[in-house]
Amino acid sequence: MQAAIDEFIADRCTEHLACAGVDAAADVLRDFAVGGKCLRPTFMYLGWRCGADDDHAALRAAASFELLHAFALLQDDVMDGSTIRRGKPAAHVAFARWHRERELPGSSDRFGESAAVLLGDLCLVWSAQMLRESGVDAKALARVWPRYDEMRTELAIGQFADLVNDAGAFPALDQVLDVSRRKSGNYTVRRPLEIGAAMAGCSSRVLASLGTYGEAVGDAFQMRDDVLGIFGSPTVTGKPAGGDLIERKATSVVVAAYQLADSTVRGQLKELMSRRDLDESDVDRWRGLILATGAVDRIEQMIDSRLKRALERLDAAPLDTAVRAALGSMASACAERAA
Repeated sequence: MQAAIDEFIADRCTEHLACAGVDAAADVLRDFAVGGKCLRPTFMYLGWRCGADDDHAALRAAASFELLHAFALLQDDVMDGSTIRRGKPAAHVAFARWHRERELPGSSDRFGESAAVLLGDLCLVWSAQMLRESGVDAKALARVWPRYDEMRTELAIGQFADLVNDAGAFPALDQVLDVSRRKSGNYTVRRPLEIGAAMAGCSSRVLASLGTYGEAVGDAFQMRDDVLGIFGSPTVTGKPAGGDLIERKATSVVVAAYQLADSTVRGQLKELMSRRDLDESDVDRWRGLILATGAVDRIEQMIDSRLKRALERLDAAPLDTAVRAALGSMASACAERAA
């Protein structure tokens, strides 16, 4: 998959970016397209393998999802104001530095954000182009496009909901899980799986099994992300320590802690969740209060229950033994990851 992505970037993307006048753009794109987990391409290809044999064209089609993911990350970092991605400066930060070093007119920060959004737009176009030109049969691709459009729409709507995702609004846990499912969980696991299986012509029974499995694994993936967003090590996650708390995101861990807290602790959490500016000591205190409520244990139990549900559905699905084993391994990797 990585070889297919590298080849497409070298053959198509770099040439176009050379005409843009921003020589940093190609390097920024390579940073986003290299070194990722390739979860979405892997799930799409495993969906394909649920109904078809190994195929290089299908592999190239699946690899296109990494460019789609680059689009999502570029946009997300601008919207969240995130400065770090995978242990390196986020794209808009790198573009702003490029602008500043050349002493170009205008705001460097504004330039950086604009350049990152434009590169994201290009990745969205290129991902569809790579999928369309993968070599997969036209009839098989015809089964892909409606689901592909639905997935991209769902992702954008989820991002809209995330714009107003504020811990200070004290949303219910079910509401938070619904937003994260549409914004991240489905897009990471369920939709790529279903698209790959539809491309392979799988039966409705297989698609239904993959849908249930995918939703459960996607939920587990996002809840693990929520735990790492508060307690993960920056050297491992490549993100700032306690970033979700600094951004006041209403994640599953934050909301579960508020719901589980007694009246005294809830009052302290309410004060932190409503505060506009947090320093390092505030973040440390918030972490301590979350741990005291037992929220992390509660989320871990929810992750385990999703993983169990996914594996049970997988065992009952009419799948090849090797594919079932691969999907089982992927489910565990998503639920138990450290980054």
